[in-house]
Amino acid sequence: MSEYHISVLLHESIEGLDISSDGKFVDVTFGAGGHARQIIDRLSAKGHLYAFDQDEDALSNAPEDERFTLIPTNFRYMSKFLRLKGVAQVDGVLADLGVSSHQLDVPERGFSYRFDAPLDMRMNVRSDFSAADVVKNYSEQALVQIFSEYGEVRNAITLAKGIIAERNLAAIRTTFELNRVLDKYLIGPRMRYLSQVYQALRMEVNDEIGALKAMLTDGLKVLKPGGRFAVITFHSIEDRVVKNFFKSGSFEGQLIKDAFGNIERPFTLVNKKVIMASAKEQKSNARSRSAKLRVATKN
Repeated sequence: MSEYHISVLLHESIEGLDISSDGKFVDVTFGAGGHARQIIDRLSAKGHLYAFDQDEDALSNAPEDERFTLIPTNFRYMSKFLRLKGVAQVDGVLADLGVSSHQLDVPERGFSYRFDAPLDMRMNVRSDFSAADVVKNYSEQALVQIFSEYGEVRNAITLAKGIIAERNLAAIRTTFELNRVLDKYLIGPRMRYLSQVYQALRMEVNDEIGALKAMLTDGLKVLKPGGRFAVITFHSIEDRVVKNFFKSGSFEGQLIKDAFGNIERPFTLVNKKVIMASAKEQKSNARSRSAKLRVATKN
């Protein structure tokens, strides 16, 4: 597991779920199975963990345990596939939204600017839409939107114009070909700039915000009253969506009122203050420095 991915905020997220031994739980981001194994260890023979992961590479990490079921699909379809398994409600849902270390470290997946590889970034390798398609086909306006919204790139307009000019001269099909373009337009530290652009492309290719919103909506639907929802995010865009949804039940953070003017709150926050990794964890695992954990109980 350690070679594949190191789970972030492992103790804090498992504690936040408040696991009952006979309960049913969902880990929507199975990955290396770090969180999943901790949940399974706390279950009795009556308890069960359902896990989701669309990445075929993660399937080999699945433990052989009668209390565990791995569903190989995107977590945006959580409630649909739980229904197919005969599950209407669960006691807890856990999501770790970070890209796995394995995905970043396998060159041919094209997630990292560190390796020369096809410009891919698909979490689901069966998908026919890649980062190369975004760079090749998106309009200037569409590129500006994803770079500014998903990557918070400060010169998104200049970069979008530059990419279109460069792709008209030669196709941009690999990470290093993209890097050579980015080097002409970068502002600030190079690694930070490249990380922001790659993050934006990855989020667009995998519709990460759309999937997140669908998963949160499904999570509210399948959780029992009193059930726990724990979500680990790694950048402000995701965290804002989760924070607003836990606070108000809407993604914009707008409080919803019933016919009598009473505010409807679908959740109660377990920790009013966001949970961050300890100094010790941040030192041993650099990825944990940007991690934020929010935990809420369904009302």
